[in-house]
Parts: sequence; C-alpha cells; structure tokens
Amino acid sequence: MAAARISDSDNGRYAVWRAWCAIILFPTLVSCGSMPASRGWGGDVEDGPPPITMDVSMVPDAVPRIEARSSYGNPSFYEVDGQRYYVMASSAGYAERGIASWYGTKFHGQRTSSGELYDMNAMTAAHPTLPIPTYVEVTNLRNGRKVIVKVNDRGPFRHNRLIDLSYMAAVKLGITAEGTGLVEVRAIDPASYGVAAGTATVGTTAPSDAADLYLQVGAFTDRINAERLMQQVTSLNPGTGIRISEGAADKGRGPIYRVRIGPLSVREMDRLARKLTDIGVVDSHVVIN
Repeated sequence: MAAARISDSDNGRYAVWRAWCAIILFPTLVSCGSMPASRGWGGDVEDGPPPITMDVSMVPDAVPRIEARSSYGNPSFYEVDGQRYYVMASSAGYAERGIASWYGTKFHGQRTSSGELYDMNAMTAAHPTLPIPTYVEVTNLRNGRKVIVKVNDRGPFRHNRLIDLSYMAAVKLGITAEGTGLVEVRAIDPASYGVAAGTATVGTTAPSDAADLYLQVGAFTDRINAERLMQQVTSLNPGTGIRISEGAADKGRGPIYRVRIGPLSVREMDRLARKLTDIGVVDSHVVIN
C-alpha cells in the first residue's frame, strides 16, 4: 500500500497539541516541549499499517459506556493551521456522512487529545468537534460494514475529511486499501445502548450502490448566481458532470440552488478542491447521496 495514501491525517495528531498550547485558558494541561520535533506538522516519518495485521475477528468493537468528559480534550475552541474548530457541547442526535481516513504506525503509542495513548489496533477514532469521549457507529456506505469506535482524539484536519479512524477500525470497515472511504457517522448514547461486553463482531447492513460523492461549491437563492458559478467551474474542465440542484430553503424563503460536481472519487475531489481554491472558491464541501 502506498504510504502517501495513508497520510490523510494531514499534519498529524500533534497539530492539536500545538493548538492546545496556544490556548491561554489551558496553559498547564499539556507539556508542549514533550512532543518530538520530527513528528507532526509534515514531519519526515511516513504513516502506514503495522508489519503484521491482527486477526480482526479477535478485536471487539468499542463498548459504549458512560464516561466523564476529558478534562483537557474539550476546550470551547482550538485552532489548527489558521482554522478554528468549535467543540460541540453535546453529541446527542449527531449524524453525518462524509469521508473517513485512517492513521497508523506514525502515531502508535503517542498521546491522544484525551490523554490516552494511541493504539492503532484498538477501536478508536479522531473527530475535530465531537466531545471527547463520544462513542459512534461508523458505517461504510459502499459495503455496508459497521463498527463502533470511541472518539478520543482530534482530527482529521484535511479539508473535506469527516473522521480519522484507527488502523484496526479501518481494516474492519474495509477502507485500508483505498486509504479513505465514504461513511456515515452516528453518535451513540451510552445510557440507552446495550451490548454484550467482549463480543467480537463486524456488523453489516445493506450496502448502498447509490452512495456517490459530490462536491458542492455554492448555494444561492438566485438561480442566475448559481448559473454564473457553474460556468466558472466548467472552465476548470472537471471531467465530470456539473449540475444545479433545487431544494427547499428554511422558513419558507424560497428555493435554494446548489451547484454540485460529481460523482467523484476521493482523489478526484481532492484535486478539484485545490483547483477551486486557486480561483477563489473556498467554501466547497462534500455531499454524499
């Protein structure tokens, strides 16, 4: 597997540690100098899988349980690479579709944003804004596999990525070969969730052949503005369809015209997003149908 595919964690997990150190309200929680200088922020250590893969049938999903919020994993906000992230007050009702990436050997044994050590063979994940800890069910929309993981870290910080899975979670979902996958993430309420502890299962559901990736580059109340943007994007020769979809707006304000490109592969989406940024379109985001 090409290591470059796996480096979707963008700048790595230590981006959060530097962000934590920049928050004056939390000056004593993290020892900034304890982080190896060669790791994170595009260090020269490539990420990847372990030399030997464990038998996934022997690794159970995370078991949701009630836990106290991390004392230093939940600031009201933090910044990484000039982008500000606001930590959610609650995970109740959270459900979102997007692109999952994974991280492995580069961060194995290093401290996560929760204070726990990262174990690439455990069922954990990183999310930029969910409270730490949060238990979530992650579904691979292409093959129907499901896993339950514990969010105990921050990331990914690459544009248009939703969640960064541990290597083991990615193996169980079947996304390691590509490096990314289209997923749905749903928060679990531990107080109302029952599961037999120690049961190692890989859940499945009916796969969705219609799970396609689109890049939405704008939304307008005036169709003329949508058509102008569509013409601008067409000049980039995206190599796939560009369409305007009409949908209802909130509070009866009239239709919304959304300019979308796709369907796309993740690699095509990344390439196109960079081109869009070059022409000033910076608010693009992923839509999965």
